[in-house]
Amino acid sequence: VQLQASGGGLVQAGGSLRLSCAASGRTFSEYAMGWFRQAPGKERESVATISWNGGTTLYADSVKGRFTISRDNAKNTVSLQMNSLKPEDTAVYYCAARFSRSSTVVADKKYYRSWGQGTQVTVSS
Repeated sequence: VQLQASGGGLVQAGGSLRLSCAASGRTFSEYAMGWFRQAPGKERESVATISWNGGTTLYADSVKGRFTISRDNAKNTVSLQMNSLKPEDTAVYYCAARFSRSSTVVADKKYYRSWGQGTQVTVSS
């Protein structure tokens, strides 16, 4: 599956952004999806993941209550709504896909085989 992320940008602390990821090439509903981020000098980390049907989601503690992951299997898209953004949310954000129709989701990036190109999110203080 090919992935194309979009929606990043520059926002002030407390603001909101919505990231989108469009998938093509495979049956989107056969994939669990995830958003990951990587800040300069840091490892890529999981932000949010969602099961193939949207029934299960998993969030990093640092974004719980602020970020919401969702998907539209009819449109082959997954989104990340980010509210109450903080400067520490600044990173390149990647969407990723894991072939799975399980209701269980995993956050470990090693299980995700397909990755989008990344979109920069910068939160100013």
